[in-house]
Amino acid sequence: MGALIYDDSDRPIFIEDRALAHLKVVIATKLRRQESFTLSWRHPDGEPVGRTTIWLHPSIPLRFTFDEPEPPDLNADWIERLMHSANATGGIQLVDEIEEQPETTA
Repeated sequence: MGALIYDDSDRPIFIEDRALAHLKVVIATKLRRQESFTLSWRHPDGEPVGRTTIWLHPSIPLRFTFDEPEPPDLNADWIERLMHSANATGGIQLVDEIEEQPETTA
């Protein structure tokens, strides 16, 4: 389980390593362009039901921490879905990865 440390907070935001790796690509791209945006997610099991949104801005400290030492292979479709949501009014919505389905022949 990775963590997003936001604004030098002592309360990390825990996100599964694979999802965090994909978010990192999208967030870094937006911040490198000096763009501000929101990031929203549903609370995971074991936490009170609800959702959280944070405002991300290039001047606010942000750190990504991963449990796994090696980065995962990235899913370009998932990055595209996250980037599309980042460019929408509601900001990045942390959505689940949709794995590609093998094509079947009839």
